[in-house]
Amino acid sequence: MQATPGTVIAEVKEEPVLRVENLRQWYRLGTGFFGRRDLVRAVEDVSFDIEPGEVLGLVGESGSGKSTLGRAVLRMTDPTEGRILFEGRDTTRLSRRELRPLRPRMQLIFQDPFSSLNPRMTVRQIVSAPLVIQRPDLDGGARNTRVGEALDLVGLSSQYADRYPHEFSGGQRQRIGIARAFITEPTFLVADEPVSALDVSIQAQIVNLLINIRKKLNLTVLFISHDLAVVGHLCDRVAVMYLGRIVEIAETRALFRRPRHPYTQALFSAVPVPDPTLRRERIILKGDMPSPINPPSGCAFRTRCRYALPACAEAVPVLRKVDEGHLARCIRDDLDLIQEPQL
Repeated sequence: MQATPGTVIAEVKEEPVLRVENLRQWYRLGTGFFGRRDLVRAVEDVSFDIEPGEVLGLVGESGSGKSTLGRAVLRMTDPTEGRILFEGRDTTRLSRRELRPLRPRMQLIFQDPFSSLNPRMTVRQIVSAPLVIQRPDLDGGARNTRVGEALDLVGLSSQYADRYPHEFSGGQRQRIGIARAFITEPTFLVADEPVSALDVSIQAQIVNLLINIRKKLNLTVLFISHDLAVVGHLCDRVAVMYLGRIVEIAETRALFRRPRHPYTQALFSAVPVPDPTLRRERIILKGDMPSPINPPSGCAFRTRCRYALPACAEAVPVLRKVDEGHLARCIRDDLDLIQEPQL
């Protein structure tokens, strides 16, 4: 339709591939003292969107709830509360049978390339397993063709298809796991620390492989990692988790240039500076992360925060807008947390 003069054409915004609203993932422990059953609040009131073609990084200490969140958005576990909308459809209300048609479009790359591959299966059997389940209409020849294409996508020769996992290096095994994830042609991918178990030189190869595949297939990715350097290289936006909550989320450059939460500042202070003539203040957090069974009142980070005030214990801070596209869960607007290396 041709617009007449003076007509304002509204820009149609694409729906997010993934929308998470007020997600909670709690687990009940066995009976404790006096018959009480404790709750582990692994994920607590998490909300975020991932736009089509976007890579969202998820960072935080071990035990912060990153992997639990990644598995929850894929409906590998049943969330306690909240909604997960995948391509506009609320998956939290779907049964296992109703979820099955969606499974090929949302896949997972596991962290450990050793334990995630069945040692008794050949590469062909491992990579084709999703097709056996999701595409029973394909015959053996068609599945073999798809296996060859998937291996070629990750830089492995199809002549390796009849070998077993123990015949490959760690980096090659991770490529096999990536091929298995991509063989169903997903639109959304959760990469759960896919390079943390690999040597540094191999990490760079896998990261570059993921970048190339993402561009080729226009993938939407939730990238979980401890490595802020990798996250800064790969991701469009970054979310920071602490004790089950997102405490900050922003575009990668904005977050790296000026974090607005003290926990994010502490994480960045641990990143090595490659130039020996520069130095950065190292922030040492006191104590361990509190237990998700009995989290502190108010701001969960206040027990380790050097900027904490008495008011931080009164109520859980809201994840609020502190700049354009930048949200943080902190009441201290007076802090200047820029962490540039100094001469």
